[in-house]
Order: sequence, then C-alpha cells, then structure tokens
Amino acid sequence: MKHLLSIADLSKDEIVGLMDEADRFREALAGREIKKLPTLRGRTIFTCFYENSTRTRASFETAGKWMSADVINISASSSSVKKGESLKDTALTLDAIGADAIVVRHPASGAAKLIAEWTGQHGNAPAIINAGDGKHQHPTQALLDAVTLRQRLGSIEGRKVVIVGDILHSRVARSNADLLSALGAEVVFVAPPTLLPFGVENWPVRVAHRMEPELPDADAVMMLRVQAERMDGGFFPSHREYATRYGLSRDREKLLRDDCVVMHPGPMLRGMEINDHVADLPRTAVLQQVSNGVHVRMAVLFTLLTAETSFSPEGTAQ
Repeated sequence: MKHLLSIADLSKDEIVGLMDEADRFREALAGREIKKLPTLRGRTIFTCFYENSTRTRASFETAGKWMSADVINISASSSSVKKGESLKDTALTLDAIGADAIVVRHPASGAAKLIAEWTGQHGNAPAIINAGDGKHQHPTQALLDAVTLRQRLGSIEGRKVVIVGDILHSRVARSNADLLSALGAEVVFVAPPTLLPFGVENWPVRVAHRMEPELPDADAVMMLRVQAERMDGGFFPSHREYATRYGLSRDREKLLRDDCVVMHPGPMLRGMEINDHVADLPRTAVLQQVSNGVHVRMAVLFTLLTAETSFSPEGTAQ
C-alpha cells in the first residue's frame, strides 16, 4: 500500500490489518509517561490543510511526533496559496523539500488522488494520505470509527449501524458505508430526501427517512453534522425543524438498547443533531473516537512509510 486515498481502495484484510496495528500502538503507549517511540525517526511528514480542522490535524501531528517523525504543518491561509500558488505546485514543492508523506485535506473531491499522480510523475513519490477531500472520502475517520465500534461491541460483522443526518455532503458517511459494509455490518442511512446523494440506491446501504423505527435494534448510531459551509440553497425549512425530526433527543435516546453506542465524527452541534445531555452520556463514544484517531493515524503512517516491516510492542519496527 503506497497511499491511503479511499476506503474503496482497501481490501478487507488491509482494513483489519490497519485496525489491528492501531490496537498494537494503543497497547504499546498505555501507561507510558513519555509517549515517544522511535519507529519513524528521520522521516518528514507534511500536513497540508486547505480546510479548517481540529481533530484530524491535531491527531495526525500527534501521531507523527509520538513516532519521532518531523512533522511540519502547512496552512493554506498562511502559505503561498494566498498568493495564487496552485495545488500542484504546492504539492511538488513539499515533495522537493523532502516529504516522506503528505497529509492533505482539500475542499475538492479527488484532490488527494491528483497529488499522488503529480508527485509520482514529477517528484519522489511520497506517501499521500487523504485527510478529507470535499464530499468524497475520509478514510482515517472510518478506520477510527471501526476501531471504536470493535472496542465497544466486540465485533462488527452482523451489527446494525445507523448513520443519521447530512449524508449528501458527508465524506464520513461515504467512507463508513464502504468500510462497515466490507466488514459485514448492516448500514442504514437516515436522512430527509434533500440530504441524500444521487445514486444512493446503488450504495451498500439501506435508506430510511424516519429515525424512530431504526433505533430499537441498532447496535450503533452515528450522528452527522449539518455541513452548512457546503450548502448552497435550502435543504430543510429550519434548524429547529431539522433538530425535531433528525436530532438525537433524550426521548429518542431512550429507544436505544442499553448496549447501543452513540458516535459522532465531530465537531458536534449540540442542540441540533445531538442533545446536550445525550452527548455526555457514557454510551456516547465521541472522546474514545478522538483517542483512537491518534492510534489509527499512527498505524497508517507506520504502514505506508515502513511497508515491509511490522510494529513490535517495544516500539521498534521488525
């Protein structure tokens, strides 16, 4: 595996392998006062974000630094992008500087794939990791969600995962549909018709428009943020009506089984897609998802940059 661009590019074995690697990193770091491993010493990782981010950017930086890599952040708002530099020239510049890996988030679908092609043709072919490209894919988010589900539920095969909200604009929904279905889960999308993508009937999911019938037998419910920054026009009458029909309220939370997990990729809009009280319940795994995000991104960086080795609990490559 040279790049991580889309969950659809991964086999089931590769998905499970990355999840297992993430668990090994979590176990290796557990109880350590100083979280530092020598696994990527001497490697240079650039994070290049053209969209705002807290969790993804911070966890990629943490993942690299915990493995002793040199991590350099490039922000579109403070780089030559503001002077008109193209995505291609930015990518080739980072490659020429000496990037071993480039982690990129961009508002255009397919941006990460283009960077992989450009640097492969004209540069030194660093590993390219898609940290979210438009409405297309967010593979590391789906991987960390799967790791969290496996920790909470024990297994993913045969489980019912209900994903609620703005499916149309969500790269998280697309990546999770690909990954969870590959691992044998039943994936149900719940959204108003205006927030479903064209051709969703061809995805490996079932579609519903009401939450209540889908909640009592759900093993996990994943709430999605309404992505107003990607909306051009009215997709629902008002925020209040959306929260009334598609928010995870206290009453809807009571319909869930005791062992059902509530998830959210963040950032949460408390009071809209999820009730403030529900967001802080023990069944809600949001902070566990964040913690797992670091270990998953460690696993991805390690796998891409040390392709022929495996990680040992002592923190060394074998």
